[in-house]
Amino acid sequence: MVTKTTNPQNSQKAETAVDLTDPSLYINRELSHIEFNRRVLGECYSPDHPLLEQVKFLAIFSNNMDEFFMVRVSGLKQQVMLGITDRPPDGLTPREQLVAIYRTVTQLYAEAMNIWQTRLRPQLYEAGIQILNYQDLKKRQKQRLADYFEREIFPVLTPLAFDPGHPFPHISNLSLNLAVVIRDPRKQETHFARVKVPSTLPRLLPLKPIDPDELLPPTTRKFVWVEQVIAANLNRLFPGMEIVAAYPFRVTRNTDMEIQEEEADDLLLTMEENLRRRHFGSVVRLEIDENTPAEIREILLSNLRIGSYDVYAADGPLGLSSLWELHRLERPDLKDPVFQSAVPMPLRSGDNIFTILQRQDVLLHHPYDSFLPVVDFVEAAAEDPNVLAIKQTLYRVGPNPPIVRALIRARENGKQVAALVELKARFDEESNIEWARALENAGVHVVYGLIGLKTHCKLCLVVRRERDGIRRYVHVSTGNYNTITARVYTDLGLMTANEAIGADASELFNYLTGYSYQESYRKFWVAPVNLRQHLVAFIEREAAYGKNGRIIIKANSLVDAEIIRALYRASQAGVEIDLIIRGICCLRPGVPGVSENIRVMSIVGRFLEHSRIYYFHNNGQPDLYLGSADPMPRNLDRRVEVMFPIEDPAMRQELVENVLHVYLRDTAKAHVLQPDGRYIPRITQLAADEPAFNSQLWLLEHHRAQSGTTY
Repeated sequence: MVTKTTNPQNSQKAETAVDLTDPSLYINRELSHIEFNRRVLGECYSPDHPLLEQVKFLAIFSNNMDEFFMVRVSGLKQQVMLGITDRPPDGLTPREQLVAIYRTVTQLYAEAMNIWQTRLRPQLYEAGIQILNYQDLKKRQKQRLADYFEREIFPVLTPLAFDPGHPFPHISNLSLNLAVVIRDPRKQETHFARVKVPSTLPRLLPLKPIDPDELLPPTTRKFVWVEQVIAANLNRLFPGMEIVAAYPFRVTRNTDMEIQEEEADDLLLTMEENLRRRHFGSVVRLEIDENTPAEIREILLSNLRIGSYDVYAADGPLGLSSLWELHRLERPDLKDPVFQSAVPMPLRSGDNIFTILQRQDVLLHHPYDSFLPVVDFVEAAAEDPNVLAIKQTLYRVGPNPPIVRALIRARENGKQVAALVELKARFDEESNIEWARALENAGVHVVYGLIGLKTHCKLCLVVRRERDGIRRYVHVSTGNYNTITARVYTDLGLMTANEAIGADASELFNYLTGYSYQESYRKFWVAPVNLRQHLVAFIEREAAYGKNGRIIIKANSLVDAEIIRALYRASQAGVEIDLIIRGICCLRPGVPGVSENIRVMSIVGRFLEHSRIYYFHNNGQPDLYLGSADPMPRNLDRRVEVMFPIEDPAMRQELVENVLHVYLRDTAKAHVLQPDGRYIPRITQLAADEPAFNSQLWLLEHHRAQSGTTY
């Protein structure tokens, strides 16, 4: 850490100024991202989770790492290819980051495979879910699988040769393949061929329909990996040839699409074309079986145009995200108990939703509070004859979304309906294109946001004619209008008829759908207009209070260097700062002279912590904001985001005492960030007789008690 020491006249103590741009004060973004996935993987060990939930976390870990390579690693590789040597605040060049990623991920993959082979698979076997290797099957089972292969698998396979007359085949993103070595007995020549495992087939083939065993308990299920079944029957694909060996491999490609919006006449068509190109991005990772011989590796490396640092070898099945298939089994005894989301008391009166909101605002905390009131809000607006218009942002809505159906119904009922559909919601582009088409076909005014900006805010505005004139009703949230993720993501939403918030919502939609240089709002903080400035100003205000200052921030990630420097300065001024950052955190806590007053914790549990809360004590007159934005450059500068205040004293107290303080008490699922970038499970710091406190379980019980529901 760089310091400057001066000795001013009449001073008995040297004054030390810390250079807050010193790279040693920052944790690398990508390595912090990997550490988050290490915490996800760690949930596979947690006795708090039933067995199939532990398996689920291994699948989530695998899926997260797929996305990490498709987006983050691909970006670094592009920078290296273009000769970009710009350094992030932590000082690592793109090439140095790639080397560090390889070293860290190699170790992490080995741990993941060990968890599967030595922990989860044996426990599943004991629980009656047997994942078998083909070579361990009985002769009768192999014969019946051969019959199944002939009927169900063989017709959809396409063997592709590689020789001077056959170019190396295209390997699609995340596809599972077999590298097959074949010997021609007539010419005594060895050849290479590729067989793709179709994604339409189940990865784990259930044996019960193929080989029913009446002696086993009815709950016992047996499975075998589909690629092993294909490998055992390759003679059907290459008749007359000798099958020497087959080795599974899997390819990951760059899927981070670049869109020249300024040059696109139709963003919808441009997105569809980019999605087609996604399958042809450059290769960024090759996963292989560790027994793959050198000559096969070399064929793959040279033809995929990658280096040895892009290869990850595994002693077991590739692509463990397929383990989601096991989580779908009907084994409630091996899963989290089902719980009933609560409906807040103000919404139980039976009154019209708009009548309720005229009386009071409603705060929703999902998944503890049901998402149904949000759906009811839009559906009521669609049917209410006094509603004139509905305006809605849609980021990730999921399959068969009731919100979209309600908007279509509203248009059929003659209401003005405008929907901003974010086509660039990563990995949800195809779904969003589908719903954008459906909305357009129904006559809804569909727009795709502002050029160069991704619209990430979560906002619904309803305009209603009433006796005393026009009134606006607003739902604004930290999370998406997605009924599926609302059951597993923690998010906060506000339903209100507040006039100032309604006016802000109207002006924000005008900004999104028309032409506007709106620079200020009554209540909202809006990115990229003024959110960054407000956030820095509020941190600096707490710094001015010194030891009387207090900041609590709950977010998904903390990356932005300007925000981190502001928090460092506040800590130096004596402000007590607690950061609840689920994922990436580039701030380094506990550094002498810089961040002794900053504590960082991450909570990874049954529910994905997704809500963003910003609390500033303000000398006893606290400000509390919720919203869609994390303190990251992309959220503050390249997205349309909304932060909104909670001004009702009772709501604010609920959020501070029964949300933020509850999270800060967590010792069961919380990990504490150390100055060196490591995370330590907080449970390991408890005394032997001290019970662990699980914030998510407490919140479940708290909302159950408030609502009178049972689980």
